[in-house]
Formats: sequence, C-alpha cells, structure tokens
Amino acid sequence: MAMENLTGEGNQETYEQKFCSGELTEGIHIQLKCLSALNIFMSIFTFLENTLILVALQRESSLHPPTKLLFRCLATTDLCVGLFTEPFIVAYWMSVVNERWDICRHALASSSVTGYFLCSVSLLTVTAISVDRLLALLLGLRYRQVVSLKRTYVIVTVFGVVSIVGATLDFWNYLVSAYYNYVTLTLCLVVSLFSYTKILITLRQRQIQVSSFIHVQLSQQGQPGQTSQLNIERYKKAAFSALWLQLTLVVCYLPYGVLAAFWTTSLFIFLARQFALTLVLLNSSLNPILYCWKITEVRQAVKDTIRQLCHSPN
Repeated sequence: MAMENLTGEGNQETYEQKFCSGELTEGIHIQLKCLSALNIFMSIFTFLENTLILVALQRESSLHPPTKLLFRCLATTDLCVGLFTEPFIVAYWMSVVNERWDICRHALASSSVTGYFLCSVSLLTVTAISVDRLLALLLGLRYRQVVSLKRTYVIVTVFGVVSIVGATLDFWNYLVSAYYNYVTLTLCLVVSLFSYTKILITLRQRQIQVSSFIHVQLSQQGQPGQTSQLNIERYKKAAFSALWLQLTLVVCYLPYGVLAAFWTTSLFIFLARQFALTLVLLNSSLNPILYCWKITEVRQAVKDTIRQLCHSPN
C-alpha cells in the first residue's frame, strides 16, 4: 500500500479506493468469479458443519464444561464466518467484477471488520485451548477447581473485546492496526508453542516414570499401574487433538500473514491475497472435521445427532 494509506487521516477512504478499483483488478475477473463460486459452497458447508457441531456439543456431557465452552466458542466463530464473512467477501468480489463501486466499498468494509473479529477470536480461542490442555496436565486434581466455567466465560469475553478493538483499529490507522495484528499473532504462536512443547516434555517424563513404576510392580505383584498408563494415553490423545487444531490454523493463516506484509497493491499480490484469504476461511470448514476425527466424544455425539435427525418424523 502507498504510504498515504499508513499515515492516519483519510486512511479508510484511501484503502477503499485502492481495493475497489478497476485498474487494480483488471484482467482477473474470471479468477474472482471462480473464487466466489468456491466460497459460496464453503459458506453453506461451514454453516451446516458448525451448526451440527454446536448441537452435538450441547448434548455432550463428558467433556469438562470450560473445555467444552472453548470448543463451542470456536465453533460459533467458525459458523459466523460462513454466515457473514464469506458472503461479504463474495459480495466484494462480485461487485468488483460488475464494477459496482458503491457496493464494493460497503462489502469490503464489512468483510474486513467481521473477518478480523472472527479470525482474531478463533486464534485466541485455539491458543486458550493449548493453555487449557497444559493446565490439565500440570494441575492434576486441582485443574477442575482452577479452570472454572465462570473464569472461562470471563476469558472468552475478553477475547471478544480484544478482537473488537483490533477490528476497529483499521478504521483509525492502518499502520497501528498492522503492528497490533502482528504482535497479537506472535504472542499467540509463542504461547501455543510453549504450551505444546511443555506438554510433550512433561508427557515424556511421566511416561518414563510410569513405565519404570509398572516394571517394578509387575516384578513384585502383578498388574498394578495400568490405570496411570491409561490416564496418560487418554490425556495424550486429547492434547494431540488440540495440537491438530493449532497446526491447521497455522497452515491456513500463514500464507495470508506473509502476503499481508507486502505493502504494494500489484495485480499479482492482490490476487495471491484473495487465494490466501480463501485458505484462511477454509480453516472454519476444517475445524469441525478435526473435531469428529480426533475427539471421540464429539464424534459420537455427532453420530447420535445425525441418527436422530434421520429418524425424526417428517
């Protein structure tokens, strides 16, 4: 982007003029139409998937309530991506194709605000899930006392406030907004990396301790110690399920984060950003699949929900 777009006053007007421009998008109308068709399908699929996940989570009772709240928050933001952000982006692309610049400016602003807000909440929630898994490992029996439902509601509310502030910064000063975004992203990645590294190290240490204990007990009494081994395996499965969510988010967000560092508005960079943006939105469609694949309780709840819907009277 030109430097006048980074210096405060008149920032949003310049931003809209640059990205609602026939000169910038000339020659890529076919690509924008294809992206629009793909995102319409993704929007419907994302909405239906996450609606099913929310219904399943409502019926699931074995998950710890604060953990379930974090998953419900993530599923809700993913549902809203399909319900609001993707339609706004499709409206932006199609208004560019049809040169409806009045609609283009409103669609661009709406997609930017809702997209930033929802993606920010998703990023913060996935980070919170990594911390939740670490606390579950380190605190042991004290985990359910420390990580309460009330405290988790407070944290989720803070995530919403922080994301609203970040989404509105772009209207005030694009440069401040960019720095804010990169600081938030860096902190989230550092926290998640620390959490999962600590989890892997601690699990390895405890597995060695349990294996040694079982070996001693087997030589003396027979079969005690199996419960500890099962608990570690159960926790490991839950931790790796959360890790899959984190890795998927990083893979989907990283290309857009790299391209956002380019201030130029060349045709190639603009088009590459639109493809990278589609990858970001794809994350909201992939999360429900990961829930069903990696979390046994959610998978069973989804199966039960589908079974009831199929056998319900017309």
